[in-house]
Amino acid sequence: MKILTNRKIKRLFCRVLLSLILFTLISVSCTLLQLKHAALYVLLSCAGMGLSILAFLYLYFREQDRIMEEAAAQIRDYLSGDKDARISCDEEGGLYRLFHEVNALVSILNAHAENEAQAKSFLKNTISDISHQLKTPLAALNVYNGILQAETADTPEIREFTELSEHELDRIGNLVQNLLKITKLDAGTVLFEKADENVSDMMRCIEKHFAWRAGQEGKILSLSGDDTITLFCDRTWLMEAVSNLVKNAFDHTRKGCTIRIEWRTFASIVQIVVLDDGSGIHPEDLPHIFKRFYRSRFPVNDSADAQGIGLGLPLAKAVVEAHNGTIEVDSEPGAGTAFTLNFLIPTKL
Repeated sequence: MKILTNRKIKRLFCRVLLSLILFTLISVSCTLLQLKHAALYVLLSCAGMGLSILAFLYLYFREQDRIMEEAAAQIRDYLSGDKDARISCDEEGGLYRLFHEVNALVSILNAHAENEAQAKSFLKNTISDISHQLKTPLAALNVYNGILQAETADTPEIREFTELSEHELDRIGNLVQNLLKITKLDAGTVLFEKADENVSDMMRCIEKHFAWRAGQEGKILSLSGDDTITLFCDRTWLMEAVSNLVKNAFDHTRKGCTIRIEWRTFASIVQIVVLDDGSGIHPEDLPHIFKRFYRSRFPVNDSADAQGIGLGLPLAKAVVEAHNGTIEVDSEPGAGTAFTLNFLIPTKL
């Protein structure tokens, strides 16, 4: 029987069997010898046998409980980050076969985690190398394009061509930078330097960044929120996330539209909302807008569609989630779009 391969179970069976034999012999002897009060002796013998068996069972199950607690402790250590945690499985039997399979599963998970880390590192290094290689020719092309612009002041057709070239070069530069940022986030190589930051300060910096574009495109960028609200975050990366949402709003609104950034605090969260009164997002596109390189099939206008490269929203989502936050979108065609960022307040958890 496989159950008896475990020496502790075998020892328990032997002890119970010996108890049965011993106390049975005592009972039979008392009966055959016709001792006075034989019935009492038989009763005491049965009670002794029962107590002995209970004692053996108690000791066995106490030992099993200790083994299970040790196994659970090793599993908790593994879940806490100790990749070398293993359950002792030197004995024979079904329970130890289970422990062996758990150890094998841990080894497989470690191997998968290592392979995934290597794949992410390879991807990060590859994208970094490509981005670095692209920066040099892009810089050269920008210089050449600037020279052409300076030489074509009297040739409107060629000057228009150079302005279009400059616009496309800027788009390529933004794409390279966003690819590099989102790859670093994927690979887990970004070290967030978090501190208590004033939300109003960050939003006003974003406002200054987009002030020139708002004036050029005839749009209004407004801020609304409590100047005392703070958020525990990495200032640079959080501003990057919100800036991408604001840029998305600029890309998908017409002249005269208003883009608003609002922030507020509740009992346990800080909330930042980026709203616009543009044409909104089509319902069929809403489930996909945070996918990389996804571009709406229902653009607000031709210029907006031309500007999108499909990385701004995924990058914003990755940054927000890296801050243990959530991002939600609410949009209706013809009524505008609102992106809502929610961040838990650690001191109130």
